[in-house]
Amino acid sequence: MTAVDDQAIVSTLRFPPGFRWGTATAAYQIEGATREDGRTPSIWDTFSGTPGRVLNGDTGDIAADHRNRMPEDVALLRELGVTDYRFSVSWPRVQPTGRGPAVQRGLDFYRQLTDRLLEAGIRPVLTLYHWDLPQELEDAGGWPERDTAARFADYATLVAEALGDRVPMWTTLNEPWCSAFLGYGSGEHAPGRTDPAAALRAAHHLNLGHGLAVGALRDLLPDSADLSLVLNLAAVRGRSDSAADRDAVRRIEALANRIFLDPVFHAHYPRDLMEDTAALTDWSFVRDGDLAQISRPIDVLGINYYSPTVVAAAAASPVAVPGRPVPQAPSAWPGTEGLVRFLPGEGPRTAMGWPVDAEGLVELLRRLHRELPRLPLMITENGAAYHDYADPSGAVHDPERIAYLESHLAAVHEAVRSGVDVRGYFLWSLLDNFEWAYGYSKRFGIVHVDFASQRRTLKDSARWYAALIADNRAAPGAPAPRHPHRRRR
Repeated sequence: MTAVDDQAIVSTLRFPPGFRWGTATAAYQIEGATREDGRTPSIWDTFSGTPGRVLNGDTGDIAADHRNRMPEDVALLRELGVTDYRFSVSWPRVQPTGRGPAVQRGLDFYRQLTDRLLEAGIRPVLTLYHWDLPQELEDAGGWPERDTAARFADYATLVAEALGDRVPMWTTLNEPWCSAFLGYGSGEHAPGRTDPAAALRAAHHLNLGHGLAVGALRDLLPDSADLSLVLNLAAVRGRSDSAADRDAVRRIEALANRIFLDPVFHAHYPRDLMEDTAALTDWSFVRDGDLAQISRPIDVLGINYYSPTVVAAAAASPVAVPGRPVPQAPSAWPGTEGLVRFLPGEGPRTAMGWPVDAEGLVELLRRLHRELPRLPLMITENGAAYHDYADPSGAVHDPERIAYLESHLAAVHEAVRSGVDVRGYFLWSLLDNFEWAYGYSKRFGIVHVDFASQRRTLKDSARWYAALIADNRAAPGAPAPRHPHRRRR
């Protein structure tokens, strides 16, 4: 417990008044209760129920049982002292087939969650889509089909009509790169398809769904509501400054970052991306008027960051890559096969095999501030998995996670001090949970979950984070003013 009790680290990280402190979760990863409330299968129910898709055959059927233990989890949030809680709504719990009216039992759960958060003095931050597409929409073609974007806007309308009076911040999509390229390109995520051309169509229709949802939300929500998009943008580095390695960086930049940033903020797709992928598609799925919809103004850009991406021009000998955020499968990166290879980063690694490199977060935040100087940013996910366990006394000591969090919060602090407008930090994650294709083998939570008993135990990192939040919230100063740019409609 020495790291938790050491205020020397905590007291050096003072953030501006009004800075938001939170944790983040996703519906399929924690809720369980996959057959309650009239909920029907999502693509992740189908994927995890398919032998060989998820490690150890794990599924999200029970997960952290948050659907039935929500009051207990809100009490944990209150104990941590967070100002905000970022959660996602399960699309098939609210609109089981992806079409038609909402199921009130499903909406009631999110009404109850939101009300409990507000009673606890915690601001709800709602994500509409964290990868759990209703299976019936996938059966009709999924995100590679244009109609899915329209269905998403309808679903956004249903949730906004139910919760628009009490949720002040809304996110359309979480990490559309993963949905498109891991779901439809490499097949590492649900729905498990391996079609690079479909992955590119999916990326566009995710962008379009975002824009259509923003339009629907603007019509229904009060002007005070903030709308956001959450991207897992890559801090891409080249092995060297050679022309070949610079070209590798350019290709991955286009697929990881500019395929979302350019249409959302500049109303066009990168010309070089379209040229690089011309052998796969002619991009005719981008129709007149799409880019105007996609580029509707938003109020905040959410950033999910875990590790930087290091690339080089392809070589004869392949290099082993330790997982996300740079999957080696060429189909996850359309148009790069035989041209780009991914290199393992240096330094210590998390249990996911990802290198710990907080400097990449500073680089990314400063880059975004240069390119989008008037747009507020938020760190909407940042955290690490380690091999946590409860000792004989029941305590969970995780000094590696504390060191990870401290270094990355110091990086955010450095960016803020240099003038980057970062409005908040959401730690991933509140609870140990179902970690997608890794099942229950990876623990990201600051709260340990014994999945057999569902007992929750605060890890040392939770106490450290709570101390940091308390130190900052006790600092003098009034809340920061709202950002002046706030373009509407």
